[in-house]
Amino acid sequence: MLSKSSLHSKFARTVHSGAVCLAACHASLCWAQDLQPAMPLYSTSADQGAIESQEMESRLETLNVRIRKLEETSKESGKAKSKPASSSSEVPSDKWNVKLGGHIQTDFVTWANADPSIPNTQNYANFRRLRLLADGEGYDSYDFRLQLTLEPEGETTAFTATGLVKDAYFSLNDIPGLGRFRIGHFFVPFSLEQVTNDTNNIFLERSIPTQTVFAADREIGMALYNCTDNKRLHWATGAFIDSHPEGTKKRFDDNQGLRLSGRLTYLPYYDEASEGRYLVHTGIGVLHTEDSDQSVRFRTRPQISEGPRLIDSGALFADSFTTGNLEGAIVWERFTIQSEAFLSGVNLNHGPQTTATGAYVHLSWFLTGENRMYERYGQHGSQFGRNRPFRNFSVKRGAMQPGAWEVKTRWSHLDLDNFQRGHYNDLTLGVNWYWSDRVRMMFDWIRPYTSESTIVGKTDSDILGLRWDVNW
Repeated sequence: MLSKSSLHSKFARTVHSGAVCLAACHASLCWAQDLQPAMPLYSTSADQGAIESQEMESRLETLNVRIRKLEETSKESGKAKSKPASSSSEVPSDKWNVKLGGHIQTDFVTWANADPSIPNTQNYANFRRLRLLADGEGYDSYDFRLQLTLEPEGETTAFTATGLVKDAYFSLNDIPGLGRFRIGHFFVPFSLEQVTNDTNNIFLERSIPTQTVFAADREIGMALYNCTDNKRLHWATGAFIDSHPEGTKKRFDDNQGLRLSGRLTYLPYYDEASEGRYLVHTGIGVLHTEDSDQSVRFRTRPQISEGPRLIDSGALFADSFTTGNLEGAIVWERFTIQSEAFLSGVNLNHGPQTTATGAYVHLSWFLTGENRMYERYGQHGSQFGRNRPFRNFSVKRGAMQPGAWEVKTRWSHLDLDNFQRGHYNDLTLGVNWYWSDRVRMMFDWIRPYTSESTIVGKTDSDILGLRWDVNW
């Protein structure tokens, strides 16, 4: 017959958590009730003592079985609680999973040395970008984005709280043989620098020959994107309406204009083990435009968002123009070099086809050891992604962290000599300080040079730009 101390020892080994303890107590009560004797507990009879001992051992075994089952149930419950809730992070198959975000960029720009022949060289502070967005995924293979901007557009100085549409598109993904289909208002698939999102480019503005010159911005249209299984080869093509008005997103005209684009990129080398800390990117693209008003114009300001334009082709009467480009980039640990070259042939209505050219090359170096992040098949295909510090900037006592520091330089060029409008070069030096992957400070020292034939003549100036950039 088991002693009371032995029974207590068995209970002590099983009672290891609150849930098991309660369950064991409940089982003990039930067992105690079962132990009510049908005859006097104490007997001087040896036979009666043997019967009681057998009954006690039987009931103790029953109790042990119950306790073991309770222990197994408790362990399974503990595993379920400790297991990550993966279902909450999965994209729902029968509804939308929507994420809200935003973007704030505040610029301070100073003409430290303005050439006297350049008009309206005014210093300014403004919200370069002030945006709200919603991203959604769902129904197995759908996604969408709606991004509204609240910053003033163009050269207006009046602030408006009326949201203008930047991104508004819907995508159907994983179509057999086709890949991703997208329709709405989004970046035309052409040029590595252009399709890399604003939050991921490393200078205050894109280079001279890219945005608003040879590469199209966001337009209304549709596109297809696809890549090979190893994501080394990517291609995209699209059809868009030419230069849709930014504010209204509509045009009442029998001639809506047409843009046709194609982009093909290939990774001759990509280090899988380091997830792209070493890579070589190549690409080629074409953009053909049937102009809506038969008027083509190439012009640009220094690599800031406001201020005078330093080179301008004027209105060129042409019904179409076609631009081709070559892309190249190398990421080698903390070092990155990126470059593109553009050649545009303009079909003048009264004259032969005439060409304009442009190019840029930029280098960056992470002093703190990080590397630029690259997306093989991102939102707009092959593009650079969001840079991430090894250690986020922190000023907490005992946990001081530097963030990530990146130095950079860029040369960019636009040549309109074939239109007798001169050429323009721009040299930029700067530094970026990443507090996290979504907070950074940027500084650019920009030095533009223009030739004698440009609208401002031969000039050189110095511009200082500082940006505070945060997004979520």
